[in-house]
Amino acid sequence: MKKIFGIIFGFIALAMWAAQPIENDHTTLLNKHLQENPDRPAKDIDEEDPYFILTGEADSAIARQDYYVAIMRLRDAMAVEPDNPGNVLLLSNLGMIYSYLDQDSMALQAYNEALEKAPSMSTVLCNRALLRLKMGQDVEAWRDFSAVIDRDSLNATARYYHGIISLYGGDRQGAEEDFMVLEQIDPDSDHALVAMSSLYSLTGQSREAIPYYEKLIERDPAAEYYSALAGCYLDLENYTEASHVIGEGLRTCGDDPELYYYRAWLNKANYLLDDAHADAKRAIDLGADPRRVNALFEK
Repeated sequence: MKKIFGIIFGFIALAMWAAQPIENDHTTLLNKHLQENPDRPAKDIDEEDPYFILTGEADSAIARQDYYVAIMRLRDAMAVEPDNPGNVLLLSNLGMIYSYLDQDSMALQAYNEALEKAPSMSTVLCNRALLRLKMGQDVEAWRDFSAVIDRDSLNATARYYHGIISLYGGDRQGAEEDFMVLEQIDPDSDHALVAMSSLYSLTGQSREAIPYYEKLIERDPAAEYYSALAGCYLDLENYTEASHVIGEGLRTCGDDPELYYYRAWLNKANYLLDDAHADAKRAIDLGADPRRVNALFEK
């Protein structure tokens, strides 16, 4: 299975994950303790229990993005009560912090340890799978998402990433199964729109992909959506719409190499060869693959 991390990043997948907040350990654990001990006031528990004090300090450090202090406080809390069931949550958050710091091997170790304590915890499995994508471990990530789906067939996050990996790995049927479930359970989400647009455009169904890209652009006028939509119109030889989309994209994101690549394609199709070569050069200067760009003129 080929590496797809860069492709998925292009379609906002891991950006969504990276933006999610770390769980508030202190509040979560305190609420759990209060449920188990309803006669003890929160104030008393907070003041006398080092475990809760340390998780509170960890949360404060996370809030001010002092991640190294947060790591120390989480480690201290687990050392105080090594058998506390709440350590699964602490380890999960520790994994996310290490990933933010690009200490991926440490993040993986934290997730593995959490899953040894709670093998069926879907949140930790999803986070480990996303980390494995980041590390280029696509097969292992796919297996983790498969395990989540086995436990919860309607888990939208797992369905999305499992389907994306399947799609870029050549398993169209597996991707379709995941995306159809995703569209049923979360049809208006960004994940669903990205999934369906990717499925249709990568399987030669450009006309079907267009409405999904249009919705994505309405929400987020990102260069990758403009270029993907332009590619669909070019594939359909609808040069008027392609020109409109490329023009709008360049007004919004003027230095995107893909948009210049597609404008070179458009100009070549309209026999404007000087303009096509100028756009091709601009695309390459901005970082486009020269072989792919130059192939436009070999057709």
